[in-house]
This record gives sequence, structure tokens and C-alpha cells, in this order.
Amino acid sequence: MASNQKKKQNYTLKELKSLGCDLLSSRAHINNLPLLLSFISPESPPQFVVESLLSLQSFFTPLLSQLPSTSSHTSSMKRPRSQEDEDDSPKTDEVEEDPEVIFKAWLRSKFDEFVKLLLDVLVSQQSEDTLTDIVLGTLMEFVKLLNAGRFHSSIFHRILNAIIQSAVDIDIFLDILTSKYFSYIDVRYFTYISMEKFVKTLEASAVSGDRTVIETSETENESKDRLEVSIRKIYQVLSRIPPPQKQAEKSDQEMWSGSDESITEKPKDKKKKNKDQDSNLLSPTTIAKRMKLKFTKAWISFLRLPLPLDVYKEISCIHQTVIPHLSNPPMLCDFLTKSYDIGGVVSVMALSSLFILMTEHGLEYPNFYEKLYALLVPSVFAAKHRARFLQLLDACLRSSLLPAYLAASFTKKLSRLSLSVPPSGSLVITALIYNLLRRHPTINHLVHQEPVETANEANLEAEESNESQPKTNKNLGIDYFHNQESDLKKTGAMRSSLWEIDTLRHHYCPPVSRFVSSLETDLTIRAKTTEMKIEDFSSGSYATIFGDEIRRRVKQVPLAFYKAVPTSLFEDSDFPGWTFTIPQEA
Repeated sequence: MASNQKKKQNYTLKELKSLGCDLLSSRAHINNLPLLLSFISPESPPQFVVESLLSLQSFFTPLLSQLPSTSSHTSSMKRPRSQEDEDDSPKTDEVEEDPEVIFKAWLRSKFDEFVKLLLDVLVSQQSEDTLTDIVLGTLMEFVKLLNAGRFHSSIFHRILNAIIQSAVDIDIFLDILTSKYFSYIDVRYFTYISMEKFVKTLEASAVSGDRTVIETSETENESKDRLEVSIRKIYQVLSRIPPPQKQAEKSDQEMWSGSDESITEKPKDKKKKNKDQDSNLLSPTTIAKRMKLKFTKAWISFLRLPLPLDVYKEISCIHQTVIPHLSNPPMLCDFLTKSYDIGGVVSVMALSSLFILMTEHGLEYPNFYEKLYALLVPSVFAAKHRARFLQLLDACLRSSLLPAYLAASFTKKLSRLSLSVPPSGSLVITALIYNLLRRHPTINHLVHQEPVETANEANLEAEESNESQPKTNKNLGIDYFHNQESDLKKTGAMRSSLWEIDTLRHHYCPPVSRFVSSLETDLTIRAKTTEMKIEDFSSGSYATIFGDEIRRRVKQVPLAFYKAVPTSLFEDSDFPGWTFTIPQEA
């Protein structure tokens, strides 16, 4: 073994190329095959790996159609013969001792070894990007040619499995697959199938891990980390596959395996019928019809996994990337309901997807508005996805068929939030309240409303005493709105008023105080008013407000005149005990 290893190290690139040429020229040099295989290793120099790879690929490619389906010669000889075997193979027993059959079985074992070595090189951290591209291209050629011109799903599944299980950054492989192979319909089709298999394997391992004896915390943490890494990689693969199109063009139905359309003639016997069914199964038309089903199975299976929080946030745009291409979108209801319980941005985007399922796919989802109401907290106006949430909020409250108590509860809740959010939040809240008052005339009394009991008592006292002004009542200033109530029917918003909006008239930010005046118009006359576009306010911030202010043309500029130049911002009398005088330099 040492002498062979030493001999291997002494080979030059030119000698290695000569070995490959000899192997291709004659079967007499078949012993060069194991030697060339020994150079397919992550430890070998890249140029030696490429040279051996090219020679072995050139050797195996013409023989792929002749190789047996398995390298196990003895098992294949002893297995029971099928009707197809009896028709295709000789009926003499001499075939069991045919040297040619033994030789091809040996070649198949070497080919399997070659594929295994290529997979090791593919996912090795020592492999360069160029070598990775060449190795992946060779494996994909075998996927195309090994199964008599039909897609070899087994090797392709091993490629994806090696990529997902590897410690190398998956983006390197995904860039190659996206640029070269995901444009083929059969590659996408079998990728979805493989992803579904991987997910089922992860689910089985997670279940079996839960049923085992209690392990140490370190072992549990390691298994959890491995599970999360695999989940992230599966998501990266799924997110990079182009989604199925409703009306696929001919370019979208191009196949990597090069299979033709199925034969239209009816087979005469059972054997031909089975073969035609297999051919029809892999035709571009049939794959295109079944693509949406495989897409749905892969994504639904993936979404059942215990996703890490960062993956939840990344799939927050599921309403744009996944829902339009599912065969049955309401199947996502359970996942979206679970996502809402996580809170934060995930809840916002989950409700966004649920709203699409309700409006476009007829999903009946109870307590939707209660969940939407619960998300109205000050932090949502500073969140990253606040623009999408605010637009969703406006869309959900657009229907004129909503009950008055519901519209009043949302209006009052927003009004209360306007006192504790940044100026940009106060602006968008004012716009939302403007739209709500315009859409629902039954809640316009919230703009100014006095308690009924107080008004009646005041009138009675005024009549009895004949005084010009009523006496002060203890109920003045009471707000019947319950801000912490989660049941929209019990908030008491219909008995309240929008006194918070009047407070915004004195807001420290001039754009807010100016914008509040838009609510003074009579919104019950819809013909004279138009709805405000929430998109114009939903992405606001201090920077946008400042930019709008400096671009604003001011008609009157306030000026200050001083008899003496001030030396401090405040007078000492304003804050007793404090000194604001700037010390004079000597």
C-alpha cells in the first residue's frame, strides 16, 4: 500500500493524462481505472482531480446505457425472473457465468465509487469554486445520461442530500443550480420531490429524538442546532427555485434529460403500455401539470417543521411568493395561525397572508379583527415592516359593511396611540382616522361628543337656577373607552370621543398640528372628499418629515427682536437654582 501511495504521488500531470488516454484506447489498460479513481479526492491537487475526472467521464459516458442498474452481480443473478427478463434475456444458464456480465457489474461498482468520490469533492471545504462547478456539471451529466436518456432522480437526490448535509456555504451550489439547471422543468420537478423527502426525514428524526431516553443538554443542543441548519438550507433551496407559472412558455418546459413528448399511439400489449406510461410520466406537459402539486407538497411539508425565528421572518412575504402558486392555499391556515402566536413582525405578516386567504380564497377565519386589533401597539409604528402592516390595516377596514362598534373601536384605539408614537406615526394615524370617518358615517359623532347624562343634568340645573352657565358636574372628563379591553364589543368606543386628536393640535411637530386640521372638514359628504393614500404616510420617519419641512415654501417667517443680545437660552428666573449663563473667556 505504501509503494502504491508513493507511486501515486510521483505521477505528473502529463503521465496522468497518458493514463487516461490509454484507458480510452483499449480495454487492455482497464487497470488504469482504479488508479485514476484514486486521484478523485479532496486532498489531491485540483488540476489532478480535473484531469482524472475528464478521463473517467469520457470513459464511462459511452458505457452508461450498457451498465446494469446495480453493481451487485450475485444478487442480480439469484433474483426471481420477471416476465420482462424472460423475454429479453437468453433462457440458457450460461449467462450466469458470462464474463461480460461480470465485467459490466464490476464497471458499475467502479462507477458508483466514482460518483461517491465526486460527491465528496463537491462538498469539501478544500474545493475551489471552479472545481465545484466542474464536479457538479459532471454529476448532472450523469443524471441526464445514466437512465437511458431519462432523468436519474436517485443521483440527483444524492447531490441535493450532500449539499444540504455539507458544512460548506450552500449559496455556492445554489448559484450554480440557479444559473444553469433550475431553468429546466424536470430539474425543478425532482428538486421539489427531494425537498419533500428531506423534510419527512427531518420530521422522523425529530419524532424519534423526542421518544428516546433523556439525553444530556449538550447533545440536545447539538441535535437542535443541526436540525435548524438543515431547515435553513432547505428553505434556501426552496426559495431559489422559480415558482410554477400558470401558463408556461415553451422555454419554461425545456427538459434537462431531453425526453420527448409521449407517443400518441395506443400500445398493443401490456409491456409497451407500461413503457409508454413511464415515458408519459416524464413528458414536459405532464410535469407542467403536476408541478403545482409538487410545489404545494414541498412547501406545506416544510412549513410543518419547527422553524427558527429568523426563518419565520424571512418567509414573511409568503403571501407573495408561495400562496399564488399553491394548489390549495387554505392549507396554510394552520401555519399562519401558529405564526401569529409568535408575535412581532411575524404576527403582522401572518395576518397579511390570512387576509389574502379570506378575501381571495374564501377562508373563514374567526376572530380576525380581534387579532388585528391586538397588534395595535406603539412598537408597531417603529417596526421594519410597518408600511405593510398599516396598508393591511387600511385595507381590512375598507368595507362599509363593518359594524359601527368595530370601526369605532379601531378609530378610538388609533386615536389613543397617536399620543405615544413618533410624529410619523401620528401622521399616518390621522390619515387612517380620516379614512375611517369617511367610510363609516355612523361613527362621525366621535369627533365631538359629550356624555348624555352630563348634558341632561346640566340643562336641568340651568333651567332651575336660571343661571347663564351650568354647574360643574363630577362626570365631566370621563372617557368611557377601555383601552385594555380585547373584546371589540366591550370597549365602549361608541360612547367616547376623539379628544386625543384635539390634543394633537398642539403637537410639538408642526406637520402633525397642521395635518390634524384635515379632520375639521365634513366627511359625511363623500362627494366633496377623497380618501387619503396610506402609502404616502406609512413609510414616514423623522428624516422624511425633516426633508419635507426644508423643502416647504414658507410664506411668513417668524422673527425675534432683542434689545440686548441674549447670553443664555433661558433666564435664571425660569428655573430657580439653575444657571444658564455662558462663562466668558478670559
